[in-house]
Order: sequence, then structure tokens, then C-alpha cells
Amino acid sequence: MEGSPDHRPVHRETRFDADFTRYAARAKGMVASEIRALFSVANRPEVVSLAGGSPNISGLPLDVVGSLLNELVVDHGATAMQYSPAQGDPRLREQITEVMAEVGIDANPDDVVVTVGSQQALDLVTRIFCDPGDTVVCEAPSYVGALGVFAAYQCDVVHVAMDDQGLVPEHLDNALTSLAAQGRRVKLLYTIPSYHNPMGVSLSLDRRQRVLEICHRHDVLVVEDDPYGLLGFEGEPYRALRADDPARVVYLGSFSKTFAPGFRVGWALAPHAIRDKLVLAQESATLCPPTFSQYAVATYLANHDWKGQIKSFREMYRERRDAMLESLADLMPATTTWTTPRGGFFVWVTLPEGIDAKAMSPRAVTSRVAYVPGTAFYADGFGSQNMRLSYCLPPPDRIREGVRRLAAVVERELELRETFGPVRGGRDRGIESPGPEVR
Repeated sequence: MEGSPDHRPVHRETRFDADFTRYAARAKGMVASEIRALFSVANRPEVVSLAGGSPNISGLPLDVVGSLLNELVVDHGATAMQYSPAQGDPRLREQITEVMAEVGIDANPDDVVVTVGSQQALDLVTRIFCDPGDTVVCEAPSYVGALGVFAAYQCDVVHVAMDDQGLVPEHLDNALTSLAAQGRRVKLLYTIPSYHNPMGVSLSLDRRQRVLEICHRHDVLVVEDDPYGLLGFEGEPYRALRADDPARVVYLGSFSKTFAPGFRVGWALAPHAIRDKLVLAQESATLCPPTFSQYAVATYLANHDWKGQIKSFREMYRERRDAMLESLADLMPATTTWTTPRGGFFVWVTLPEGIDAKAMSPRAVTSRVAYVPGTAFYADGFGSQNMRLSYCLPPPDRIREGVRRLAAVVERELELRETFGPVRGGRDRGIESPGPEVR
């Protein structure tokens, strides 16, 4: 009968994701980052992208690489396309120790674990050390991919201030003392001491020793991420933290910046007990790192002048760095400031007071230039007055045009500020999943 209880309409809650209630707690906060959305437009040819951290592999002798890969398949294909040990190919691990010797590290190949890029190495380190609610200390700002890993494992991130000489030891000591007084045990200090992403600065030599001493006194393990360490523009590479404290530093390295990111080969150098845990974690994650990629990198290192190639990369990136710094000095408003990197890929810009880089970003894209807003590099939503500019991929003339467009956008923002007052963006953040170009 119409209107009886059996015929009453059933009202159900509408969900876009039918599995919403099944997700683990760590998955429910995952959101697409502002950076991932940015790259959908930043890669258009009419847009000058000063946003991504993609290395310029056009500087590689691709004909030589192609020939080496062809020989690899013909001569060793049956092995190169099989499974490999979870710790990584022994020959490659031996070669990795030779690469690390360039930053002062004397390592045994048995302590190297090959990973799917240094991003996986960081993921594995965090997995074996951090429970939900554990505290990780990071520089302020810090690499967005690391923040994503720590958030995915439900860590509490505490930022420590930097300046033009890198992490400030006094602030680190004060932060660790305060956290201990609160009963919060810090599991890791995550740091990029050489040619920092996103700031571009490097930890000075005297501060490196002080940071190690502070972490030793507070019983904190150091995770040293060093993807840019061989890409300095002046003198010899910085001596790695790991070189002076093998027992308390886990060193992460990568071939993405010094060879090619598409092979996805990185590594972790760790004390013996930590190495064993990393191998077990690697087995559960991937069984083994990709064998063909390892053989490809090992073949490249054995048959090509990789040191000379890195020198060529340094010269190319230095030319691009110079083009960016000169353009910023010539074109940006007087109250804008920026860092002066001596290596790596990035410049960290501080905008005039009252200008919000995140709020300005869509208007910059409309003007056909893209950058990464500073808020992406903080776990707490700070950085609204900052932006990261990358000079690694565009040629110098394209960099100059990008800075010209960006300067015009900033000038218009200053005019709007004078008329309407400053605009502030929000701090609504989840667990961001950055695109690969951000590295």
C-alpha cells in the first residue's frame, strides 16, 4: 500500500568513495597537493616553469648511453632482466662507495642498500624507526617529499630554523631540549646539508660538527639526504656528515641528479644493524630493487667518464644559476630577497611584506610563469611569503623571460596590496603527495 512503511523511500548517505570507511587512519589525510595540480599547467609549452626540480638530462651523451644499454641487453640481458638480491647488485654497491668517496665517506659496500631512488630509502628508514606520533625534526623549510613520507607514517614534524649558513645549531639544541622536557622522544633529524632543497643554502663546515655533537648529546639519529652534493659550483664538494660520524648518520644518495632520474636508483648507507632492517623492509616493499636499472647505472659508471660528466653538469647548472640571480637582481622589486646557492637546483625567494605566494600562484600561471609556493615546504602551513624557483631545466634565455614575467606579477600584487591591503592564504593541509618533478 502506498505510504506504508514498506514503501517509504530509503535515504542513504552519498559518498564519492565507497571504500572511505575501510581506509587506514594514515590514508584518510592524503590529499593531492597544490604542487601536483600546478604541474598540470606548468608543463604547457607557453608557460615558463621555474617550479620543477627535473635535472637537465639533455646534457648527457644519449648516443653513448644508448650504445651502453644495447650492449647490456645483448651481453647480459638474461641476468639484467632477472631478480636481484634485496640489498642490491654487489658491483653497483662497490661503485657507490667510490661515488661517496667524493664527499669524504669511507664506506664498505656491505653497508650499502640499493633502493628505488633516495625517496624509497627515506621511506624505508622512516618505516623501521617511526611509530604514529613519533617526532621527526626537519629544517624549516624542508623537502616536500620528505614531509609527505613523515605524514604518511603519522609522525609529528617539528621545524628548526635555517639561515644562509644552513640549519642553526642553537635553534636545534633548543628544540631538542624543549621536546625532551615535554617527554617527546625525537627519532630522527632529517637534513639536506648540501645545496638544500628548497633553500639552496649549505650547512657551513663548522656547523656540521656542532650539529653532529648536538644530535649525539640528545641521542638523535641523523638522516642525511644528499642528492645534490656533487653539484657544487665552487671548489671541492662539502664533506658529508656521514664522513665524520658513521655510527649515527644514515646517508641517502641518488643517481637521479648526476645521471638520470628515470632509472630510479638510489641508496642508503647505514650502520650494520640498521642495514639489516633496511634489507628486510626492502624485501617486503619490492622484493628487490629493479635489476635492469642497477645494471644500467653500473655499466654507465664502469664505461663512461662519470666524473667528467658531473663536471659538465656543474658548468651547465652554474650558467643557469647565474642567469637567474642576475635576472632577479635586475627585475624584481627592491624589497624582494633571495638566497645565493653555490650548487644544486634552487633559489629561495622571500616576497615583499603582505604578498602571499600561494594566493599569487594562479595569477602567475595566467601570466605564463610557474613556481612552487613556500607553504609546500612546511608541515605547519608557514612559508606563505616565500617561493622556490628552479633553474635546472630551462635554458638561460628562458629563465630570464620567466623572471621578467614573474617580476611583473609581483609588481601587480604590490599595487593590489596598496589598494586593498595584504592577502593571506590559509593553512589547510593534509598529507601531500607531490609530483616527481618537485624533487
